[in-house]
Amino acid sequence: MDEPQSTRSVATLKGVGPRIAERLKKVGIKEVQDLLFHLPLRYQDRTRVMPIGSVRHGMQVVVQGEIELSQIKFGRRRSLLCRISDGTGALTLRFFHFSAAQQKNLIKGLRILCFGEIRNGPTTLEMVHPEYQVVVEDQALQMEEALTPVYPTTEGLHQISLRKLTDQALSLLSGDLLLDYLSQTDFDFVSNWSLSEAIQFVHRPPPDASTEKLMEGIHPAQQRLAFEELLAHQLSKRISRQAFKENKAPSLQAKGLLRKKLLSSLPFDPTAAQNRVVGEILSDLICEEPMSRLVQGDVGSGKTLVAAMASLQAIEAGYQVAIMAPTELLAEQHLLTFRQWLEPLKISIIWISGKLKAAEKKQALEDLASTDQCVVIGTHALFQQDVVFKKLGLSIVDEQHRFGVHQRLALREKGNINGLTAHQLIMTATPIPRTLAMTAYADLDVSIIDELPPGRQVVTTTVIPEQRRDEVISRIASVCKEGRQVYWVCTLIEESETLQCQTATETANRLAENLDEVSVGLIHGRLKKEEKDRVMQAFHAGEIDLLVATTVIEVGVDVPNASLMIIENAERLGLAQLHQLRGRVGRGSRQSDCVLMYKPPLSDHGRKRLAIMRETSDGFQISQKDLELRGPGEFLGTRQAGIMRFRIADLMRDKALFPDVEKAAQQIMQSKTEIIEPLIHRWMVHGTDYADV
Repeated sequence: MDEPQSTRSVATLKGVGPRIAERLKKVGIKEVQDLLFHLPLRYQDRTRVMPIGSVRHGMQVVVQGEIELSQIKFGRRRSLLCRISDGTGALTLRFFHFSAAQQKNLIKGLRILCFGEIRNGPTTLEMVHPEYQVVVEDQALQMEEALTPVYPTTEGLHQISLRKLTDQALSLLSGDLLLDYLSQTDFDFVSNWSLSEAIQFVHRPPPDASTEKLMEGIHPAQQRLAFEELLAHQLSKRISRQAFKENKAPSLQAKGLLRKKLLSSLPFDPTAAQNRVVGEILSDLICEEPMSRLVQGDVGSGKTLVAAMASLQAIEAGYQVAIMAPTELLAEQHLLTFRQWLEPLKISIIWISGKLKAAEKKQALEDLASTDQCVVIGTHALFQQDVVFKKLGLSIVDEQHRFGVHQRLALREKGNINGLTAHQLIMTATPIPRTLAMTAYADLDVSIIDELPPGRQVVTTTVIPEQRRDEVISRIASVCKEGRQVYWVCTLIEESETLQCQTATETANRLAENLDEVSVGLIHGRLKKEEKDRVMQAFHAGEIDLLVATTVIEVGVDVPNASLMIIENAERLGLAQLHQLRGRVGRGSRQSDCVLMYKPPLSDHGRKRLAIMRETSDGFQISQKDLELRGPGEFLGTRQAGIMRFRIADLMRDKALFPDVEKAAQQIMQSKTEIIEPLIHRWMVHGTDYADV
């Protein structure tokens, strides 16, 4: 289906030269249609003046007041400060960049109208670099008649420019610019709004529009567009799944002898949930259609055993298995566990890491290219060009949200040998609410390990300010005296790994000085593998009482005797990471505790995060709250993964639309396949090969 006007180049619009065209391209705008679907991120309400006394931190508002004081403040940065008042309250306008003319004009007694974001200042509320105009007596205020849209943009592309270009694109809506694929006659669950009406309304809300609904994103016009966008993403996932399932995979038939041998050697039995998930995986592996399955399980639920059982099925069937982890430490933990479990079964384990010496890597690659039945474990190094598999039957990706989609696909592509595609198992300890999983992972089958092994202790969590550090240190002394072990995690704001390691080292030295009878160890990202192994083995053996670490120990470390976890500057971490770190304790039979130490004052978000950690240890509840606080983009790790970049839809706000979106997707896949490509083209970022996402 062609849309000649809508698909014409944006360069045909007035004011778009080569430079602007290049900037527009950066935000995904190449065609006129793209401007229409480059939707506002939010709105600014410039339609009314707010009393200064009623404004609060974070609000974007218009206020009017008289300048009471204007002065230059000297400090680390010179700034011009103007205090304004309207009788209900006062606030400070702060300008870091200002001209001599501004300084001269912004004088005591002048009345001005300002727009900006309210922030907490040292003494009063502030606006930093507000837009302002002088109020002239006897002249009516020039207020906006409707909400002002704010668009996603890039450097050198201003809001005013985007609004002018959007106006040009909207003027073409009177013609047959947009085909409405979801007319009511076809889909009963689409609202009464036509596509053109909804687009016009969302870009340029009329003065009588519900400000509250628009600001919350729940106006019917916004919901009409959100429905279509969710549908486009759902269709792209289904097309991806369909394309993948058309490949042929090896049927990994086996009698299960290796699995029985492993289970008989373990000092515990799998949980019912583990057995159920293993059964679902085995049903996939014996098919000639490639498996693409996501296994979700809370911290400590036993995903590694499930991965091992799947691996043994592939090995017994005569194939190789690749296990990819996002960090060296987690990959090393898998290496340790798989060696312990599988080497007694005479199974070859190959280690591939970016830190291998040239001779070691050469040998590993030769082994991989010549060994039929083996497990290869590594990090991102596994999908490098020189890594060649002889007979890959199964790839396992751990903590998949830490990888980009294309990295995961690169490993999958390496399994394409002799026309066969390797099965793929994806694991995550970040549980995803079911409704979100249905949308975010529509191209995957989902299994959930919803049971913890018997005997796992609930970890008691307390939240305290850093001023009580001495109490915490005394507690460490008591715990170590009882023969138990402790983690102290340094969370650091510095981007530099060198500075992080330096701070962790200083912390370990200070704790060693304060705790004479406690053996203190240190682990961080800059240590060599041999040194990390030595420290972790010493901690595991009980030779180290207190382990000071950066967040490298977030996943994969299992020391049952460790029963106290201190997380310093806990307010800097997200809920998922805090939950992962807390999961390092509570693995033995003794009561375990986690202390979240924070530096006051806490932000609203920080306070909420720490309160949630104190209230629950349920990973699914925590992930739900994390999703609400951070949004799906950060939560799923999709900023680096290249998916789920929604223009108007919001997975939490719009979850009531999911059932109808699924019905529409099913209907289109069955009887309206001709609209799939144009719908995806309309909503997905240009250059995205949706069949691969």
